[in-house]
Amino acid sequence: MEEKNYEKIIEAILFTMGESVTLEQIAAALELDKNETKKHIEALQAYYQENNRGIAIMELDGAYQMCTNTDMYEYLIRIAKQPKKRVLTDVLLETLSIIAYKQPVTRVEVEKIRGVSCDHAISKLVEYNLVCELGRLDAPGRPLLFGTTEEFLRSFGVHSIDELPVLNPVQLEEFKQEVEEEIHVKLDV
Repeated sequence: MEEKNYEKIIEAILFTMGESVTLEQIAAALELDKNETKKHIEALQAYYQENNRGIAIMELDGAYQMCTNTDMYEYLIRIAKQPKKRVLTDVLLETLSIIAYKQPVTRVEVEKIRGVSCDHAISKLVEYNLVCELGRLDAPGRPLLFGTTEEFLRSFGVHSIDELPVLNPVQLEEFKQEVEEEIHVKLDV
């Protein structure tokens, strides 16, 4: 392997790993001794510093990690403080509505209502801080119980779950009939 490629390889390793990588690990990957490997790492560190790059390579107790140049922190903070746009797909809205109306509810109960796996949807709703774990059900396996959060209330403009719209019995019966018709159509096909 040509010597000029070693620094590219080191850069790729550190970028991809995202955490610190020991000198021994890098040397083994390059099939070089530790002293030669260290020279290439130091050359790469110097390159970043001399060219005023936005990234740097830090040495952490005999290991190396690619990180942001400290001069860039103020710009990262600006990005981090920007509100994140949440996209609530139909699947997420359906899962959220089941949790909101049935809380506290287990994942299995939500899946029974929806008829499909809800792992991803519940994880996303937890990530968006619209749903949280409320505890565990006192049953075999001790499944997690989920419910809505204060962020859910803020996002949907209600003060409590008691303010959620209630379906009138006529609408509920119409929805049940539509679902039953869909099931029969799918079974006939």
